[in-house]
Amino acid sequence: MVVWNNSGIMEPTFLLGGFHGLESVHAWLPFHFVLYTFLGNITILSVIWNESSLHQPMYYLLSILAITDLGMSMSTLPTILAVLWWEAQEIKVGACFTQLFFIHTFTFLESSVLLAMAFDRFMAICRPLHYSSILTNDVIGKTGLGCLLQSAGVMMPTPILLRCYHYCHANVFSHPFCLHQDILKLSCSDASVNNIYGFCVVIITLGTDSVLILLSYILILHAVLGIASREERLKSLNTCFSHVCVVLIFFVPLIGVCMVHRFGKHLPSIVHILMVDIYLLLPPVLNPIIYSVRTKQVGLQFSTCLGKA
Repeated sequence: MVVWNNSGIMEPTFLLGGFHGLESVHAWLPFHFVLYTFLGNITILSVIWNESSLHQPMYYLLSILAITDLGMSMSTLPTILAVLWWEAQEIKVGACFTQLFFIHTFTFLESSVLLAMAFDRFMAICRPLHYSSILTNDVIGKTGLGCLLQSAGVMMPTPILLRCYHYCHANVFSHPFCLHQDILKLSCSDASVNNIYGFCVVIITLGTDSVLILLSYILILHAVLGIASREERLKSLNTCFSHVCVVLIFFVPLIGVCMVHRFGKHLPSIVHILMVDIYLLLPPVLNPIIYSVRTKQVGLQFSTCLGKA
């Protein structure tokens, strides 16, 4: 146990946790995580880059989503490998705060990209005549950059505020990576500023994005139900299927984590740990699989890569 603040000489060393209850598969678990995450998302980027028929706004946004998933994986992977393969649990406070910044930045970024993809589907179905004139390549590029700057901007104050706190509680985390709430639990300072700021950021970003995505699909459903032909209705809804699955994979565990953190303090710690692990690690693995199933070119390339692996 180390008592420390930003004016001290000695910085604390935090200890990362493993995947409790899965000790028997620690050796090969990261291999499958790396294989499906990196192979799937890199395949998506490669296919979209090489297939001229996929040079469309929807697939450009999909490539941004793949880059976001790769960024999330690269943020968590170094400490996951260190803990599971080399049992190196110690992490310096600077490295911990840096990892925290990137993990939460990519979380907010994924939410923003999913909102942009929902707007793309809204324009394609509800405003098809204006689709190509509004969602140009330049607009897609600026949208991606804007989402990144917003996500990084709202996270920037967090590690700065954390450096101002004293840390004097047991310095063992619940996960093999650094998260905001985990670090706050180790602080013996008044963390109300971080709690209030974090709550406001979540509501303004993730909360607003989820509401706007829901509103987009209400409008899409209303427009689709107005189509006379059953075949055309199914065709229009089919273009949204992959995105709806990805949205559910991202937001359902996220809502679950928030609910468990707020109302499930009486639940076993393993429930909290599993919810966070699912929320952070599952989307980068499943997103490319979903789009490989729904997109012929991606599916063929992904199957070929898995066969070679």
